[in-house]
Amino acid sequence: MQDIIILKDVYKIYTMGEVEVAALNGVSLTIRKGEFVAIMGASGSGKSTLMNILGCLDSPTKGKYCLEGLEVSRFSKNELAEIRNKKLGFVFQSFNLLSRTTVIENIELPLIYRKRISKRDTDNIHQMIRILGLDGLQKHYPNQLSGGQQQRVAIARAIVNDPALLLADEPTGNLDSATSKDVMNVLSGLNHNRGITIVLVTHETDIAGYARRVIVLKDGKVLSDTPSQTFTTPLPQTPCETTP
Repeated sequence: MQDIIILKDVYKIYTMGEVEVAALNGVSLTIRKGEFVAIMGASGSGKSTLMNILGCLDSPTKGKYCLEGLEVSRFSKNELAEIRNKKLGFVFQSFNLLSRTTVIENIELPLIYRKRISKRDTDNIHQMIRILGLDGLQKHYPNQLSGGQQQRVAIARAIVNDPALLLADEPTGNLDSATSKDVMNVLSGLNHNRGITIVLVTHETDIAGYARRVIVLKDGKVLSDTPSQTFTTPLPQTPCETTP
């Protein structure tokens, strides 16, 4: 199985006046293609900093970060922006949909930045709309959707470029418990049925249970890295399953 992420002795040090603070303190880990990994930790543990580095939104102070064999820790800001557009998909707590843009236009946004939408892209979008249960909502605006529907649109937008890695940062933070389960079943189904590699940041144990592997951070270090003890198998009939 291919290694998607390799971190070797990664440090992220912030200077506050004359004081240096290590948000990450020698983190090493490998994530392979098709894995679903949850990252947990208390506030200040380094999980948000780690997510920013994995998402090429920030660079390590020291150490190496390889994404699909590319040492992106040495890339310039412009090169990192290109990597984000081509290889990464993001799902956030706040959805981050464009309010004056329809569902279909929000989903197409990464392809518009790429300056081309092929017939294959269009077919893929229609398939994702069906898989994610968004049929009939293509011309709706975000304020006409429920929180769960908005997050489904955000997930569709995140994977429309067929990214190597999907990063989900507290994706259920603004949702009630029932809708959270629905969204997590969508993510779990995408991993289980389509083999999408997912890294999820959460502080909720039940949400982490949808992952197959849980990494716990403390004081900028990996405290534990174990298979999920409560792995939640996707439901037999989920919105992520395609019909024959």
